[in-house]
Amino acid sequence: MVSRLRQHLRNEIESPAENRRFGSGWLSGIIALVGSVTGLCATLCILFPDLLTTPQLRAPLSHAPVHPLVLCVLILSFGFAILSLLLREARILGFTAIAVVLATTLLGQFFAGATPGPGNAPVPYFGLDWFILNVLFTGILFIPVERLFPQRPGQPLFRQEWREDLFYYFISSMMVQILSFMTLLPSQLILARTHWEEFKVLVASQPVVAQFIEIMFLTDFVQYWVHRAFHRIPALWKFHAVHHSARSLDWIAGARMHFVEILFLRGLTVIPMMVLGFETRAVQAYILAVYIYSTFIHANVRWRFPLTSRYLVTPRFHHWHHGIEDEAVDVNFAIHFPLLDRLFGTYYMPAEQWPVGYGVGGHPVPPGYVAQFLYPFRSRRK
Repeated sequence: MVSRLRQHLRNEIESPAENRRFGSGWLSGIIALVGSVTGLCATLCILFPDLLTTPQLRAPLSHAPVHPLVLCVLILSFGFAILSLLLREARILGFTAIAVVLATTLLGQFFAGATPGPGNAPVPYFGLDWFILNVLFTGILFIPVERLFPQRPGQPLFRQEWREDLFYYFISSMMVQILSFMTLLPSQLILARTHWEEFKVLVASQPVVAQFIEIMFLTDFVQYWVHRAFHRIPALWKFHAVHHSARSLDWIAGARMHFVEILFLRGLTVIPMMVLGFETRAVQAYILAVYIYSTFIHANVRWRFPLTSRYLVTPRFHHWHHGIEDEAVDVNFAIHFPLLDRLFGTYYMPAEQWPVGYGVGGHPVPPGYVAQFLYPFRSRRK
């Protein structure tokens, strides 16, 4: 019964274009469903902040009007669910959203008066708050752009494999504590064994903008060679193939990355940024910029940027890195500066062309998060 309802809900979410037209109740149902799930996750964060929120966000959120905001989200979700029920013949979107809203309300009432206060974080904690903000921020930022300026106009919002990529978002957000610890460990080991304080003072004395540009170039230089190694070394390619297995590119596709690759790639590429003495403001600015930028270059947008594409990586440049054509194999490794690919002979940008498709030749990587996690340990590069 549950399996049949879940399949029915999935079919409604992935309805064909003719069943998603404006006024059909599909859009209001989707808004209601997203809003109700967001309200549920936010309520869980309010009720269990020490377990489900990150320390960096816990203090600011404790002083923000989160409770009234969550209540407004739930009320609006309920209203959109009612609208969907009135407009749409298939009512599972509306009923599911209402069920989630009611469950969230009952959950809040059940734990009312027993909410633990923030500040005594146990180990480990999980970043459910980061997951909410991560998906909402990037979704609100990129979904309208992809709808207005799509590179592939026929690609739906809930395209094939969207659930897997959303789950990658969820896992990387929930495991933010262990990911942060493991990726910063190499830098911390280097810092513990180096004593170049005068050099660090000199680096930090530069203008913040200069530091930002230097961080971009140094991290991209390291990332270029690590990225290239993941393509050229068969044992590493097994992990990176998971990222390349996405057959559609959009704002959420960049999240598809094997846990082992995240640790290696981030752990090595942040070393220059963390050990050379750059000011905290420059580091934080770069982290925010690369977070948005890496999402942007995977996005389903047709912008070409003719004036800057020679100097900065664009979506078309990175889409060719994911292209399924033979010419697109092992090219365009840079994330910021195409100059690195020009210098080392891996640049490929045919004029006015986009790849005909994406993925790995033969599509050997299986669907599903668990199967993809196990794939590198079971397969050989083909």
